[in-house]
Amino acid sequence: MTAVVVPGPRPARPRTRILLPVVPAVLLVLLAMTGPLLAAHPVDKPVTAPYGTAGTDTALGGDQLGRDVLSRLLHGGSALIGSALIVAAVVTLLATLLGCFAVLGPRLGRLVERAADTAILLPPVLGIMLLALAWPGGGRLAISVAAIALGTPYAVRIVASAAAPLATSGFVEAATASGERLGHLALREILPNLRATVLALFGLRFVDAVYVIAMAGFLQLGPQPPEADWALMIRENGPGILLNPWAVVAPGLAIGLLAISVNLAANALAPATARRAALR
Repeated sequence: MTAVVVPGPRPARPRTRILLPVVPAVLLVLLAMTGPLLAAHPVDKPVTAPYGTAGTDTALGGDQLGRDVLSRLLHGGSALIGSALIVAAVVTLLATLLGCFAVLGPRLGRLVERAADTAILLPPVLGIMLLALAWPGGGRLAISVAAIALGTPYAVRIVASAAAPLATSGFVEAATASGERLGHLALREILPNLRATVLALFGLRFVDAVYVIAMAGFLQLGPQPPEADWALMIRENGPGILLNPWAVVAPGLAIGLLAISVNLAANALAPATARRAALR
């Protein structure tokens, strides 16, 4: 007689291992969102000489027009983070709904798969430039729409891949046999079992949205001068990097720290298996 070994419950991850990566991301996001309240100078008024060096009145010096770099840095994060959060939330929501329904209907699944495969082939930069040219004056809203349109197909494939084994599982077949409708199967049977995948996907989509929106700002396809934007600050102050490096280094560090901290937080919150599935 063969003994059956029943695996015990998985040990819970230590709370400190989760909090340590999450706290810096939360603090950075809160600092960026409340930054305009902490700025000492207006973002559009010169307070020092062009590319003025750091001093007591301007901690990070001045930009190409003599505006306070630190004040513009504090103003520039809220819009970027807000746009990235909206893009990540919309992409995750659309992908989750489409992925859950696609695995239950063969016809809908083939349609979603072919549409996603076609959309994935379009390079993100080309797609953003096409939409920016077709929507002059769209600014940050146009870039956000482009990021949603370009990010959703890839996310749908991830959710559909994670939901496919669940669609053939016993509890879904039992619910189908009992006459439950398609919406019940997708939202009540499959979706609750995809929480880890959805969380990992949201974190990755947020980081991707930060990169896409920052890249568009650097190419001046989104926010326009004199708006305070981290990517726009890098482009505007590039010619004077030798005169005041902080005008370029500070916004670059802000974008990098934001992406890294949020990525680490998502990595800590989502199980490793779900994150590996989202990265495939």
